[in-house]
Amino acid sequence: MKLFPYQSDEIRLAMLGMVDGNGHPYSWSAIFNGYDREYMAACPYAGIPVYLFREPYAALSIPGAKVTHVWTDNQEDAEKVSRASLVPNILKRPEDCIGQVDAVIVATDKGHEHVERCRPFVEAGLPIFVDKPLVDNVEDLRTFMKWIDDGANILSSSSMRYVKEFLPYRLSCHELGALRFVTITMSKSWERYGIHALESLYPIVGSGFISVQNLGDMQHNIVRLEHTSGVEVTTAVISDLYGGFGHMLLAGTENSVAVKLNDTFYSFKAQLEAFVNYLRTGERPFPLSETVELMKMVIAGTKSRTEGNRRVMLDEINI
Repeated sequence: MKLFPYQSDEIRLAMLGMVDGNGHPYSWSAIFNGYDREYMAACPYAGIPVYLFREPYAALSIPGAKVTHVWTDNQEDAEKVSRASLVPNILKRPEDCIGQVDAVIVATDKGHEHVERCRPFVEAGLPIFVDKPLVDNVEDLRTFMKWIDDGANILSSSSMRYVKEFLPYRLSCHELGALRFVTITMSKSWERYGIHALESLYPIVGSGFISVQNLGDMQHNIVRLEHTSGVEVTTAVISDLYGGFGHMLLAGTENSVAVKLNDTFYSFKAQLEAFVNYLRTGERPFPLSETVELMKMVIAGTKSRTEGNRRVMLDEINI
């Protein structure tokens, strides 16, 4: 097996896992490999062919990398992904890709499953990209940090970090004056999609979060976050708020702006390109400390909700 980082040749990737509500094996594999239009049109996640078909077909490639193997929790799904996204090899077990690929993508978004999904590949020394959130509990965060401390090459992020529409404000918010209030809305659950909200804001506000208070319930996670800069940060992650997916407001002392996610394809491709660049260079696209802080925020948001909506200090989350 070639040694990380990979300096030449085409990187072979395994796309592993599929859980309810998440069709990444279809879309992410297609971003590397292209697709069969007839089979992709039948994708059970209706939004995926919409944004894939909108792109020039030539955009469906990342130079020097291909998804060569796929495994999903339901074997029938792997067969459909293989046909739709041109993946030549279907695995009977995820670990069967060891020795056949250079890196793996764990394409599932249930944080409490990720330690066991990743363990065989950590032990085999394969680099891993893990879909957001990396974890949703402190014990698993400790496990991942130990693995990384011991030399494992693991990267995880939300695609919202790479949203095209947010990029100008990641670069500079100078025109807004000093930020005073930042908020974003998101659908689905805090455990799986809270990280989408948090990682949208994080590159703009920066590190330095102090506490998290979830003022809501399982269906309506209204979360206030304290930051060292003094800016007021809130997120609303509401189960059926599909019309508010990725709507952000940035308000400062001189101006304000409302922006929203429109180009899902761009953010997914940029996220996957960042992983390939990590495989090529060995350099993280952002510091590991950011992932650790974000995971502590996810964990604190759940802890606050389950402990009477109290304010949870991030330094309570000890790893």
